[in-house]
Amino acid sequence: MRPSRHIRGALAGAAALIAALACADTSARSISVSELSSPVGPDAAEPFVARAPDGRVVLSWLERAADSSVAFRFAMLDSALSTWSEPREILRRKDLFVNWADFPSVVPLADGTLLAHWLQRNGEGRYAYDVRLSESRDGGATWSESALPHAPGFQAEHGFVSILPRAEGGASIVLLDGGAGLVGAPKDAHPAMHLGYATWGDGRVTSTAILDTRVCDCCQTTSAMTSRGPVLAYRDRSEEEIRDMSVVRLVDGQWTEPKTLHADGWKISSCPVNGPAIGAVHDTVAAVWFTGAQDTARVRVAFSTDAGATFGPAVRIDGGLPTGRVDLEMLDGGAALVSWVERTGGDSAEVWVRVVRADGTMEPHAVVTPSSGARSSGFPRMARVPGGAVMAWTVPGTPSTIKVAMIRVGAR
Repeated sequence: MRPSRHIRGALAGAAALIAALACADTSARSISVSELSSPVGPDAAEPFVARAPDGRVVLSWLERAADSSVAFRFAMLDSALSTWSEPREILRRKDLFVNWADFPSVVPLADGTLLAHWLQRNGEGRYAYDVRLSESRDGGATWSESALPHAPGFQAEHGFVSILPRAEGGASIVLLDGGAGLVGAPKDAHPAMHLGYATWGDGRVTSTAILDTRVCDCCQTTSAMTSRGPVLAYRDRSEEEIRDMSVVRLVDGQWTEPKTLHADGWKISSCPVNGPAIGAVHDTVAAVWFTGAQDTARVRVAFSTDAGATFGPAVRIDGGLPTGRVDLEMLDGGAALVSWVERTGGDSAEVWVRVVRADGTMEPHAVVTPSSGARSSGFPRMARVPGGAVMAWTVPGTPSTIKVAMIRVGAR
C-alpha cells in the first residue's frame, strides 16, 4: 500500500532556526569564474562532473558520431585543475537513450573504483529503456559486465539516476522506475512512476527496493550523505497532482515514509522536468529546487540542521525569471553554492550562481556563462573542489560542445 502523502510534519520552528544561525557561515563571499580547457570533442552534450577521493575531477559526456552511434566518454582533470587525461570511451552503441534532461554519469567511489551508469533502449517505445551500471577498477581501461538496478523485462522508462558513494565502499543508487508498477499488471496498464533504490558492491547490484509508489515522471533525483546516513530528495506526485519536493531518509536501517520538504502546493498535470539538488556536511543539509506554484516561477533554498528530518523556511534566490535546472554544492562553514538557469529575455538565458547561508542570507549572484532556455542547453552540473566548484555545461549548436569553468568562492 502506498505510504500516506499527508505525512508532512511541521517546518522547523524557532529552535531549528536558532541552530541554523549558530552554524551559519556569516563571512562575505566573492565569486569569480574562469574558463578551463575542455577535453570534449564536437557534437557532444549531456555533461556530468564528480570529484574523486584523490582530488581529481571526472567529466563524462555523450558524443554523437556520423554513423548514428553515440559514444559514452570520460576524462579526468588532475587535482591541480590544470591537465586533462586523454578521453576514454566506456562504450559506443546505436541503442543508447539520449535525452537532454536524463543524462549518464561516472562517479568515483571511496576506493577509487569508477561506477558508470547509462540509459539503453529495451524496446520500440519512445520511453522504453533500462538503466545500466558498470564499474572499472583500472581507471577506465576496462569495464565490468553491465547490470540493472531494477527488475528486468519491462519496456518502460527507467532513469534519472543519482549515485551516492558510501564510505564503507560501494554506492547507493536512486532512480525513477517506470517498470515497478507493471509487475502483475495488465499489459495496457499505465501505473504511476515509482522511486527505486538499489545498492552496489563487489561489482554487482546487492539489493533493490521501492521507496515511493507515485512520483513525478521525469524530474531528476538527488542524494547526499549526512553523519546519520543518506537522505534522498525528489519531486513527488500526489493523487491531486501536487508536485512538490519530498525527502526520504535511512534511519536505523529502515527508510522513512516520504515527507514534504516544503509545501509549495504546485498543482500541475504534467512533469516540469526540473528536479531538486541537495548537499550535506555532517548534519547540515541544503536543498534547492524549482517551483511554479501560484503561476510564479521560483528557485528556492532551505536548510536542515538535523540531517534532513526537518527543514527551515524556504528562501527565494532567483532573479525573477528562472528556468530552474538547479544544482548545489556545500561550502566550508555550512553555506551552499547554488546554480540555476535564469532567463534574460526571449529564449536567451544565463547560468547564475550564488552563495546562500543557513540563516537565509545570500551573496549577490554571479553569471557563469550566457546560455539558452532551450532544452538543448541541458543542465549545468557542478562538483565541489577546494576553493569552490568545477562546472560543466552544454553549448548548443551545430555541432554542440561542452565547456568547463572553475567557480572560485573566497572571502571578501
